[in-house]
This record gives sequence, structure tokens and C-alpha cells, in this order.
Amino acid sequence: MKTCLGIELGSTRIKAVTVGGGFQPVSSGDYTWASRYENGVWTYPLEEVWTGLKEALSKVEGREHVAAMGVSAMMHGYLAFDKGWKLLTPFRTWQNTITGQAAAELTELFGFNIPQRWSIAHLYQAVLNGEEHVSRIAHITTLAGYVHYMLTGVNAVGVGEASGMFPIDSAALDYDAAMLEKFNALSKVKDLPWKLRDLLPKVLTAGEPAGSLTESGAAALDGLLSPGIPFAPPEGDAGTGMTATNAVAPRTGNVSAGTSIFSMVVLEKPLQKVYEEIDLVTTPAGAPVAMVHCNNCTGDTNAWVNILGETARLFGANPAPGELYTRLYEKSLEGDADCGGVLACNYLAGEGVTHMDAGRPLIVRTPETNFTLANFFKAQLYATMSTLKIGMDILAEEGVAIDSLTGHGGLFKTPVVGQSYLAAACGAPVTCMETAGEGGPYGMALLAAYMLQRAEGERLEDFLSRRVFAGTAGTTVQPDAVLAEGFNTYIQRYKALLAVERAAVEHL
Repeated sequence: MKTCLGIELGSTRIKAVTVGGGFQPVSSGDYTWASRYENGVWTYPLEEVWTGLKEALSKVEGREHVAAMGVSAMMHGYLAFDKGWKLLTPFRTWQNTITGQAAAELTELFGFNIPQRWSIAHLYQAVLNGEEHVSRIAHITTLAGYVHYMLTGVNAVGVGEASGMFPIDSAALDYDAAMLEKFNALSKVKDLPWKLRDLLPKVLTAGEPAGSLTESGAAALDGLLSPGIPFAPPEGDAGTGMTATNAVAPRTGNVSAGTSIFSMVVLEKPLQKVYEEIDLVTTPAGAPVAMVHCNNCTGDTNAWVNILGETARLFGANPAPGELYTRLYEKSLEGDADCGGVLACNYLAGEGVTHMDAGRPLIVRTPETNFTLANFFKAQLYATMSTLKIGMDILAEEGVAIDSLTGHGGLFKTPVVGQSYLAAACGAPVTCMETAGEGGPYGMALLAAYMLQRAEGERLEDFLSRRVFAGTAGTTVQPDAVLAEGFNTYIQRYKALLAVERAAVEHL
């Protein structure tokens, strides 16, 4: 049976997934890794990329039947190479918040929000810092772009991935030409021995061929795959998440919720204003997308679950981790719609949406608070999506219509609970699909299948809706009016709590 292979280098796992003729996952393998904080920079060693890729692929059955494939990875960040593709400085990941000056100056220059995570912010910050390597740069790319080049010899990225490097013109399906000129004309840039366009990878859209596995690429994988396999354009984890959840058409969106949480909403028209809280990226087909990205989601909740599990063990109970999560999530449904006055701030790290440079997790209540386990845990779960709601409310005020949201990630493993709260927070129905469990690498495999099997003129959204997800099982939860009112009360208190959070960061 011929299969399509998707590889994704995520923040915590490198994973490979194959899908068969019915677009269902067939086999998978993974490798666990973690970023390192070295010399003030969050990074991963590129040597481990290849160790992880080979281990993940070695666990995939039927590799000889792969008919097409593609590579995805965590978006954004900075990989700078010289003419011979020698790395000039350690990989700077999306986690870094070291480009504040560059991001602010470029946002003002372009009239377009440039987040600190984006490749162009990292490049310009290196220019502002006077870093020695800048004059020797011949290529900048992302992690997905780097792996794709090493395997195929093609220096290109998918348009969704490119949109986390530099602003995209969705009409031209390429980097914004006027903004490229503005960047090149900057006083600190104009005398450098390169033009920005020459450094950036070529932009490709979903469905376009992007090279094939070379002899040297196959050798880099120790022969685990055979040369000649065609590749789809490499994409970022946001784009593959949208594909894996059938959320690439206008008025649809998805929410990925685990260690971090972010939403992607496909726009019908441009936003009227520039918002620091909203990133503008694209689908793998180039349609404009509003992205609300939050660094903090379930990390603090996980810590509390561990504490409550430890408490249970004091009394001789030893619940399995999955059961413990399920019971606590379901218990939260008994809580008051506004959590009875219990407030939680889940910031383990800084948060761009609310302009926090660091985090201090907090539980706050007043003497009259109805402090029960159900209210405590409901506040924890509300907190996982409160910062996201602040960004989503901006989109609502802009008149952005959302017909459906698809949820995926650990927050939604317990049926109904996370879905109900997200539907109330965002005012839109939330669907969870069984196939979304494989996440980004599954989405990348679908993009490879689209490149291989699409009919003439068949759009990505039609391929997904009519051929991939037409019979897919899923559950949909509609917004509940009482929960929505309670969440709105909670979010007003949460916004007030942020002043307490700022004080905690300053003094603790």
C-alpha cells in the first residue's frame, strides 16, 4: 500500500507519521528532545535534528512504500548560513524574547505587526547588535526549511512557513515587495553586502512540487528512505495544524492547546488596524490568517494535577495520570460559571499578548470567594485560555466571523470539558476530531498527499473537506449562554489580576 509521510520537528518531539489511501494514520515513530538555554539563547543543536529524525523514522513501518513526503517544524526562529551552508550562529528558536527593539522598529516601519519570534526580527536584531556574522550571511531559513534543503537540495519553504519569516502578500503569494524595499533602505542595512530577498528561501504554495530526496539526503538518514521520493513544500507547525483539523477555509479556525496555546482564524478580509496581540500569517495555500499565540497554557495546571495526585497517594489511592486528569476536568463542570470568584494566572513564562516579560503563577481569592475544588479547577482551566480570549475578543471587535473552531492538543483529551469552556470563551462551536490526535505530522502527510493526488484546479480546502474529512467522526459543542456569561465575568477579573501579576514579577 502506497503511503504519504509527514515529519514534524516540534518543541518536545520529532515525529513521523504515514497515512494510507483513506488518509488515516498507518504508522508512526517519534523521538523526544528539549530546547537548551545556552549563553542567553534558547536553542537546539542541529546534530540532534539528525539523531531524532533517524530514530523517529526507524520506528515507522512500511517505509519502502512511501510515495510522497514533507517536512514540518516549529515555526519562526533564526538559522543563518554562509554560502557553503555552514551555520554561523546557534539556532535561535521561537521561545526567545531577545528581539524587542527590532520587532518594535520593524512594526512601525511596515505598519504591520512583527512579533519577536519572526525570522526577520532576529535578523534585524543581529544587525542592530552589530553581530560579526551578519556580513557573511548568504541564507536564512527556518528549521523546516533547513531540513528540507539538506534532504532535497531545494532552498524553499511553504507560504505558511514563509509568513513566519517575513510578511506575505497573499495576492502575489510571495514576500511583500514594498516591505522588502523598506527593509533594504534602512540605514543600518543598506550598506551590507546582501539584499534581503537574496537571503530568503523561495516561497511555494501547497500542491506545488518541492524537489525529491537526493542521494546525499538519503545518506543523511542512513538509508532509511530511498532516493527519489517527491517532497511537498516544507511547512510550519501552525500550517500543518490547520491542515490536520480541516481549518483552512475562510471563517474557520483551530486552537492548538498544550504547553502553549494558539488560535488560527482564516480571514475573509484584512484587519482594519495593526495589533501587537495578533500575528498575520497564511494558510499553506496562502490565504490570510489571524494568529493569537500565547506562551502559557496547561503547564501550571499540570503542576497542580501532580500536587493533587501526591495528596491522593497520602491516603493510599494511586490514580493513573489519565484518570486523575479526567476526574478533575469533569469535577470542574460542577463549579460556578464564573468560578465563584477564584482567579488563576497560569504564567510560567512571559506572555506577549499581555506584555509580560516573565511569569509568576498565581491563585488569588477574596475572603467571600466560594473556594471549592470544582471552582479551583475550573479557574485553572479558564486560565489556560484567558489570554487567548483577550486576543480573540480583538478579532470579534474587528467583526471577524468564525463559523467553526477545531480543537486539538492535550487540553481537549477529556471529552466535552475543554471544548465547552473554549466555545464559551470564543463564542463559536468547537469540534474535536479523532484524527487530529496525530497533529502536525499528520497534517504534513496530508499536504504530501494533496501534492500527489489533487485534481486539476482542486483547492486545498476542497481536497480536505470532500476527500479527507468527509466521513471523519468528531464531536461538536455549541457555546452555552450561562458559561459564556460566567467566562466574561471571569475575564474582567482576570484583566484586573494582571496588575497583581506584574507586581509579582517585579517583586518576586
